[in-house]
Amino acid sequence: MSSVKAPTTKYAVPGPKAQSIMARDKVVMSPSLPRSYSLVIDHGKGAEVWDVDGNRYIDFMTGIAVASTGHSHPSVVKAIQEQAEKFLHICAADFYYQAVVDLAEKLDEIAPFKEDAQTFFTNSGAEAVEAAIKLARYSTGRQHFIAFFGAFHGRTLGALSLTASKYVQKEGFFPLMPGVTHVPYPDPYRPLLNMGNHKDYGEAVVQYIEDVVLHRKVPADDLAAIVIEPILGEGGYVVPTDGFFPALRALCDKYGILLIADEVQSGVGRTGKWWGIQHFGVEPDIVTVAKGIASGMPLGALIARKSLMTWGPGSHGSTFGGNPVSCAAALATLKLIEEGYMENAARMGDHIMTILRQMQASHPIMGDVRGKGLMIGIELVKDPNTREPANAERDALVLHAFERGLLLLGAGESTVRLMPPLMVDPTTTEEALGILEDSISAIEATL
Repeated sequence: MSSVKAPTTKYAVPGPKAQSIMARDKVVMSPSLPRSYSLVIDHGKGAEVWDVDGNRYIDFMTGIAVASTGHSHPSVVKAIQEQAEKFLHICAADFYYQAVVDLAEKLDEIAPFKEDAQTFFTNSGAEAVEAAIKLARYSTGRQHFIAFFGAFHGRTLGALSLTASKYVQKEGFFPLMPGVTHVPYPDPYRPLLNMGNHKDYGEAVVQYIEDVVLHRKVPADDLAAIVIEPILGEGGYVVPTDGFFPALRALCDKYGILLIADEVQSGVGRTGKWWGIQHFGVEPDIVTVAKGIASGMPLGALIARKSLMTWGPGSHGSTFGGNPVSCAAALATLKLIEEGYMENAARMGDHIMTILRQMQASHPIMGDVRGKGLMIGIELVKDPNTREPANAERDALVLHAFERGLLLLGAGESTVRLMPPLMVDPTTTEEALGILEDSISAIEATL
């Protein structure tokens, strides 16, 4: 990379206005909110944001992969304004309106399975996962679920029961929903199981599910669904092996188990395809969606094969799910993604991965570089041979980058995740990667 530009911040962060707001926040906001660093945003445009003190940042975290079309995209803002002038709410659980039907039709069109799809709208990803749990139980008559270590599916009680990312997320809330068994995620960089006779680690994980879990703990005929992130999100931006999903789909088909793809973070064009699972050539039965679907407006969705939508009126509902303003934002978002941003995500993702792998050759702290599209992880290690996680160094890197004008977030034990808006351009990317490499060098100098 070329030498990094001067920091884009005017003040040492947090600046005076930011400090004032943060002090007020501490008095009135819940202490459960795990703030990453002292960013107090004032406004954003595209892939850039400015804080209340006038400091400029390049945004490579997009509010945890939410601002998919960039901040305040004119087309999305216009759609929101036009719908807001018509009406703000009427409740899709009780009445009808066009925006929610238009969006459901679009999701049917792009759903990652050939069968017709039907959609239940929610306010968030956690709510979408809760709906998926209920639908899986209702449609199969079974009770149990399998989820994966490292998974994050949300913080409501059912979704939290599937989550196995950090114990702090569950501490103080036991007992959780019964009937959930966790198994290793097919992480080729940090495998927990022996390969056995398999060349593909993912196939070994599936064999473990069949030979151990279904043989010793959960009867297959009472397993409603296997719930998985096609690319692990908060657990470290881990990409499974190529053989994993075909083997998992075959296992589900063999025993009549539903395959639920949690696409809350990996979906809606972020990986260069509509859905992360499409990189692996299999079809899920249910998909959960949120985050980037509406460019920042609160919206989630459960998309399921029509044959599974057997529940009747009153079985599930939501006052605000499918809010008309959020639906309008989502329709504008999907149009932008379809007309160029998804292709840009694939192209810029390949470009970033190429640069990162060149950087990796000069920076031994970069143990692994992985990803699809603009969902990219860099796992930091103390030693590339032992692969000991560099947790403190990761946190220091994220903070150093913030102070230099680049917004990043961690994931897993020692991974930095890159999730810029899908419209990010080469010039902005070069500047961001320059700051990133400068920060990596600064952290390595302390080792």
